Amino acid sequence: MTGGSGKLGRACVRDLVEHGWEVVNLDRAPSTDALAPYTEVDLTDYGQAVEALTGIDDRYEGVDALVHLAAIPAPGLKANAATFRNNALTTFNVFQAAKLAGIGNIVWASSETVLGLPFETPPPYLPIDEEYAPRPESTYSLVKTMEETMVEQFCRWDPELKATGLRFSNVMYVSDYAAFPAFEDDPLLRKWNLWSYIDARDGAQAIRLALGREGAGREVCVIASPDTVMSTPTMDLVNAYYPDLELRRPVSGHESLMSTEKARRLFGYDPRHTWRNHI
Repeated sequence: MTGGSGKLGRACVRDLVEHGWEVVNLDRAPSTDALAPYTEVDLTDYGQAVEALTGIDDRYEGVDALVHLAAIPAPGLKANAATFRNNALTTFNVFQAAKLAGIGNIVWASSETVLGLPFETPPPYLPIDEEYAPRPESTYSLVKTMEETMVEQFCRWDPELKATGLRFSNVMYVSDYAAFPAFEDDPLLRKWNLWSYIDARDGAQAIRLALGREGAGREVCVIASPDTVMSTPTMDLVNAYYPDLELRRPVSGHESLMSTEKARRLFGYDPRHTWRNHI
């Protein structure tokens, strides 16, 4: 796993280890959770990426599957050129090295941002899904969009390659949920991603299940929690902020406006955690 020391990465390492996987964490910094062997790797260096995926000394020999999470994780954390260089180069190097190493099963982190966040231009319809073309609105999102296109070509070159891109919503730990009730005071604080989120444990579940999906080729799936971050019913939010948008199916209660139907269909994604059980 690349990026196993990050916020989602730590949850994913824990989930995979608990389900019997042998995991090696490839990252620039060690994890605060010592659940898997760690090797420091700079994946912007192709030589290091190749060595990391073909085996470093006696740490491990051969790789059965790859989870690629390593990246500058959001817009605005670094200058745009630095974000572009790091994320685009890292993903190319990792996929090219995986090709050289004969790794045929890859799950990588795409992003909800390719859907048009922060939705200053409204989405074409609700709930949103994978059926409309990416609409990147930041350099970070532009790279994620380019990655999805690049991976499609890697799969065309190798028809046996299985690569699953997961468009994760805003990743949350239980400790983050204490802030959620304050969103009621100003729904605009979370309008930028349609009041969506993903519990890190469910994000980890999605990765593990995606590793086991059947078939080859590139697929991309939205991964979000089943509910919003709000106590206000979802249709009240829609009527207040997106009254003119096409509603493609009924939405009830606090249901998320990010559809995970494709992930449920392809590999049985079944999110089980909600902030409402912790507040």
